[in-house]
Amino acid sequence: MPARLPGSRRLLLNVVLITALLPLLVECGPARNQFAPVCPTPAILGDAANLNVYRTSATTGPARDLTDLVVSARIVQVSGTCQPGDSSNRLAVAVNAAVELDRGPALEGNGVTVPVFVAVADGTTILDKRTFLMHATFPSNVDRVTLTPGELDLSLPITAAKSGASYSILAGFQLSNEQLRQAHQNSGQ
Repeated sequence: MPARLPGSRRLLLNVVLITALLPLLVECGPARNQFAPVCPTPAILGDAANLNVYRTSATTGPARDLTDLVVSARIVQVSGTCQPGDSSNRLAVAVNAAVELDRGPALEGNGVTVPVFVAVADGTTILDKRTFLMHATFPSNVDRVTLTPGELDLSLPITAAKSGASYSILAGFQLSNEQLRQAHQNSGQ
């Protein structure tokens, strides 16, 4: 059986150990008075926030009846995190967009693919835009799914006068001209 130290010796030993380890623990956190970098403002782009895909009728051209709806989709969230980039004049941003899809009566099978984009804007100027396809599979007896496919990594230029807050991260669906015209009509513009 190991010998037990008296209470005061045990306390003294604990204080010595904590004092010896404290400098090592201080190194684990951020530097003193260091804050996380300011991130760009995330936004869902108005007319591109919704997508309705219809099947095309072979006899009458483009259909717009509810029975011809393949999928209805919405961008429901844009989020991200920031950290210092590879150099002092870069900001590393990880962006994630969540998409909600509703199965339409005209969906054949159980899968559908929708085109989504994420763009970086400086005011009204698009600096970078990435388009990707998101594939959804509807399980049996499920008519709505939400996808969060993973983070998209971006690197933004920053200076002392221009932080990450100067930019916007926009997300939406990559719409065809016809889908964009329909979105304008639906929004009353």
